[in-house]
Amino acid sequence: MPKPPPSTAERPTGKGRRRTGRPTAGRLRIARCARLLPRALFVLAFALFVLAIAAVSIGSPNRGAAGPVSRAAVCTALAAAPVAAVGEAVRQRRRRVLSRADSSAATAQRVLLRPLPGRIGDLRLRGTYLPARAAPRSGGDLYDAVRGPYGVRLLIGDVRAKGMLAVEASAVLLRAFREAAYQEETLTGVARRLEGEARRHIARLPGAETPERFATALLVEIPSGPVARVVHCGHPEPLLIRDGLVRVCPPERPGAPIGMADLVGTGHTVHTLPFRAGDRLVLYTDGFTEARDAAGRFQPFAERVAERAAAPLDDLVDGLRADLVRHTGGEPRDDAALLAVEREPR
Repeated sequence: MPKPPPSTAERPTGKGRRRTGRPTAGRLRIARCARLLPRALFVLAFALFVLAIAAVSIGSPNRGAAGPVSRAAVCTALAAAPVAAVGEAVRQRRRRVLSRADSSAATAQRVLLRPLPGRIGDLRLRGTYLPARAAPRSGGDLYDAVRGPYGVRLLIGDVRAKGMLAVEASAVLLRAFREAAYQEETLTGVARRLEGEARRHIARLPGAETPERFATALLVEIPSGPVARVVHCGHPEPLLIRDGLVRVCPPERPGAPIGMADLVGTGHTVHTLPFRAGDRLVLYTDGFTEARDAAGRFQPFAERVAERAAAPLDDLVDGLRADLVRHTGGEPRDDAALLAVEREPR
């Protein structure tokens, strides 16, 4: 059985990554320096070229005869400038290609995430999706809500892949959820349907693509009574807001991510929690909890939720999105999704 994830308020959970594998602030600075190196070389080569021309002009009274030092400077500049220029051009072209690919994945993901109904019965819902800015990181976060004969069922998930592979896997899971939410009598039955679809999808992938193809997910069922049922599939635990206070709701028995149940040997368990009039549930992906600022610090997501707990539902979601954008300086390194649901006060 996998080790239960730590509380969201203490430490965010990841997509199957170990804590020691996350980039440090020093690594982030090194990566930024590496991206800036070709541009710096181009600027340096251009400066050398200008200095060489200046040396020829100043150092030689006869403009037609340059000295040996001047000729060496000119040769150095003329040799370095084209190399740096080509390197900068290649870097810019690669960035444009990746940007177009990332934009396509983000656009496709938005199409998959159809707008949620603002109200289903006595429930109010609001979702938001924010794609990553750094290619090729977008794609993979998903959510949906379906009203069926067994109550309102919610899904939020995070596919391990990125780019168009993630969009394809998201489409598979969303289609399976929308069917199973109507047809399956139990929430564990819905989880089994998602698991089966994920295994069939993984089986169709090339061999090199299969080892990391899985998705964390959270399934929630809200019947007419004052409860909510939750099935955890390796996903960050939901936050329950009651009377303006925020409580983390860890699973009694954590389940394996979708696509890995056979490997881990863990079934799916339903966790029931009170969900009365006026209560709210906040479901999210780790794009919110693992967002870093320029210094590499994580966003204190549970604290941000607590600060906005008393706000209207729309303001709560909009505010959390704005907090994420502000914390990352407008450049989130991973896509992020959030779904909030409220049982209306009587």
